[in-house]
Formats: sequence, C-alpha cells, structure tokens
Amino acid sequence: MAEDILFVDDEDFILDIVEAIFEQEGIPVLTARSGEEALGIVKTHEIAVLVSDHHMPGMMGLDLLSRVKTISPDTVKILVTGFADLDTAMEAINRAEVFRFIVKPWENTHLVELVKDALRRYRLIKSIVRGDEATMLSLVRALELKDSYTKGHSERVAQYATAIARKLDLPGETVKAIQYGSWLHDCGKIGVSESILNYEGPLDDAEIHVMRNHPLWGADVARQARLTETVVNIVLSHHERFDGKGYPAGLTDGEIPLEARIVAVADIYDALITERPYRKAYDRDKAQEMLVSMKGNVLDPGLVDVFCDILSRENSSSGSVQ
Repeated sequence: MAEDILFVDDEDFILDIVEAIFEQEGIPVLTARSGEEALGIVKTHEIAVLVSDHHMPGMMGLDLLSRVKTISPDTVKILVTGFADLDTAMEAINRAEVFRFIVKPWENTHLVELVKDALRRYRLIKSIVRGDEATMLSLVRALELKDSYTKGHSERVAQYATAIARKLDLPGETVKAIQYGSWLHDCGKIGVSESILNYEGPLDDAEIHVMRNHPLWGADVARQARLTETVVNIVLSHHERFDGKGYPAGLTDGEIPLEARIVAVADIYDALITERPYRKAYDRDKAQEMLVSMKGNVLDPGLVDVFCDILSRENSSSGSVQ
C-alpha cells in the first residue's frame, strides 16, 4: 500500500490551497472535509501523515487525532490551529501524541518541510519495526544531511560506543542495543529546522529549547518503534551529565543508564574531532585531552579511562577503533 498524506479541514478553499502547494512539490495528498470522513479514509489507506485543523464542526481535530492514535498508531499526526493555544497544545501532546503544531496562516515552505519531516519519522519507525537496518541507516544518513557537519556521525558514535561496550565485556544483546541506540541517538532532530542545526552563532532561548527537546522526541520514536528500554534510555539520556547539569532530566552519575553514559563519551569525542558551524575540528590528541578534562563533571570517569585506553591502543597499532 502507498504511504498517503491526509489533510483534514472543513473549508474547501484551504484544501484547494494544500493540494496546489503539494502538487508543486510532486507530492499527492488525500483530503477530507470532516473528522468522520477522515476516519473512513484512515481505515482503508496506509496514512503515513495526517494533518488536521482543530476547530471544525462536529468532531474537533484533537478528537480525530486521538481516535487515529488507536486505529493507526504509527500515523504521524500534525495539528493545525488558528491561533497559538498552549492548553490545546499540551492536551494534544498528552492525549493524541501529536508530532508538531502549525498555526494558520502558515508559511508554505514551513508546511511542506514539516510534512516531509513527519514522513521521514514514519518511514524511520516502519524500518525499525521491520528490522530493516539498511533502510534505517539510509534514513539516519539522510537526517544527517540536514546538518552538513554531522555526516557519518551516528555510525562513528556506534563504532566507538560498541568498542567501549566490548572492552567492558558487556553481553552481546547489550552491545547490539548500544549500536542501535548510537545509530538513533539524534533521530529526535527530525523536525528541527536546518536553520537551527546549522546556525553559526549562539542560539536564542527558544532555539535552545527546541534543541534540548530532541532527546525526548527521539525517545518517542524508539518507543513507537517498540525498541528495548535500553535503546530508549540511550536516545533519551545521552545528553545527561555526570554532575546533573545535563538534559532533559538533570540526572546524575549512577542515575544515568550505563549504556547512555557510554554513548555520551563516544558522542562527545566524535563531536570534538568533527568541524562544527561554530568551530574547527580538534585533532585527536586535543580531543582526548578534553575528554579527560570532562571526567566527573560531564562524563563518567571510568568510561573515559576505558575509551582513552582504546584510543591509545589504536594509535600504537595505527589501526581503527573496533
């Protein structure tokens, strides 16, 4: 079955505009003029993305999305409102698991990018559920292309993190979970605009809030894809700090799952040796020195020592981390 995109609005001219916008992008869309009509379509089509207006006669958009969550749990849901309504937004997050909101009147390019991001999320979840690693990795690589400075980042993090796990003699299933968690640790950046990902200066408070939500959004992807608690914890907690000053929960040392602490070491090391919008890449010796300086505040001291030992052995043998 095709992956369909469904727009729901009680105003014909809005649906006409939507069809024209997406026709220009070469993306066909389905439309419905009520919640009841939309539910009938959901029951007979594979709806990847559903975009619904909230204020409609009869069934409200939030009620529709809540019912769709039961009928088609993998459908990615976007709510359209005529004004920014915080109470509606919070209810939609808690009751209908809405992916994003958009306020009328929208900017056409923003709407298109939002729907494309929702489709990426849907395809990523489906590839994970199917156990299709090749497709999953291709989608992760496509996500990394949004941020030109992170090409190959997730796969390198997986390489470093699994090397640490093997050095610690962790069970094979844990090593595999760390590999999956490393591949997916930044998948919550689906929906974060390229302007934020590639901005060369300091972010404002609102942009920082968006970036700091990406572990929560990524953990939602992992849960929806029915991955193990270990993978979910890696995605959720890889930005926690040993001293409790990280995010999203402010966990400290032993409160942070071991697997997330391992990925944090690998993630930071690869970030240091990679060029970023706001700085040049550090050489490997300087990056290792900086890792050591983070022992006990940002990173788990024991895990930093293990990784530095791996790097030293790599340098002495002129090999690569395995």
